[in-house]
Amino acid sequence: MEFAAGTDSLVCPYCGNETRIPASSAGVVEQDFLETISGALGDHADTEEVTSVRCDSCAALVEPSPSQEAFPCPYCGSSIVAREVSQRLIKPRAILPFKIDRQAATKLFRGWIDKLWFAPNALRKMARLDGRLQGLYTPFWTYDSATVTRYTGQRGEEYTVTRTRTVRRDGKMVQERYTEVRVRWYPASGIVARDFDDMLVVGSTSLPRALAEEVEPWDLSNLVDYADEYLSGFTAERYQVDVRAGWERAQERMGPVIESDVRGDIGGDRQQIHSMKTTHSKVTFKHILLPLWICSYRYKGRIYRFLVNARTGEVQGHRPWSWVKIALTVLTVVAVGVLLYAYLGG
Repeated sequence: MEFAAGTDSLVCPYCGNETRIPASSAGVVEQDFLETISGALGDHADTEEVTSVRCDSCAALVEPSPSQEAFPCPYCGSSIVAREVSQRLIKPRAILPFKIDRQAATKLFRGWIDKLWFAPNALRKMARLDGRLQGLYTPFWTYDSATVTRYTGQRGEEYTVTRTRTVRRDGKMVQERYTEVRVRWYPASGIVARDFDDMLVVGSTSLPRALAEEVEPWDLSNLVDYADEYLSGFTAERYQVDVRAGWERAQERMGPVIESDVRGDIGGDRQQIHSMKTTHSKVTFKHILLPLWICSYRYKGRIYRFLVNARTGEVQGHRPWSWVKIALTVLTVVAVGVLLYAYLGG
């Protein structure tokens, strides 16, 4: 039985028999951050002993489907032979089930590839192959925090003055008037408050953070309680960014939002921020799994990864360039320019 994307059921790929996954009435619950990090994980109700396999090439930790003994790594394409690694990890609390199936994801991926300029022919051929996309549940953390920020800075008020300068015009020196913008600066200080809800941080070190953030946003309001049945037929990755490191990244992502709030509070035409001190309280988190269709492609010794958000259909990737195609295009443009010049000149 495998989970059928876009449904709430397990389906047998051979006979088509369906079994509905029972809905949980518990609801997705946040965990207290300080309480979690203050004690060792140990044999704790919110943790579990997890057996995964590690990719020797990129060190990704994944949990394959039970039927998979040897399979390509979703991140680098290297063949993984099941060698188990045992860890005690925080349990996932919630999951966004796959909504877009492999066929629809492949169509979206091919359409995205077809729009790329100067892509290598081998990349386009790879995109036309069936089965290159792998369904992967990727680990993420979400963090909630109530923040209060004290700041000092300056508010700039713009004003204009009219000045006169001497310029040369038509061989003569003449006087002209012009307007100059100046700024009066005033001291500013204050307090801004903001509550953050579900600040998202990827828990994988194999997936580049920037690429993971490019397929946002996610419909986190549709998270459901975690159940093993949703993983059936898919690969799940185990987190390598722990809850403490995830919190550090979450604060980095909160920073620009808080800075924008401070600038808005300072007001005026321009702002200078001299200091900001943020206090966090009521910090909670969730460990969640989010669905991605992923494909890795090796080109001239470098690995390129492509993602399809299996909820929204957003496609992103770090693409290679065909310098042969670029060179031929440049030469063609130059040749056409030379011919036009010769024709018009003649």
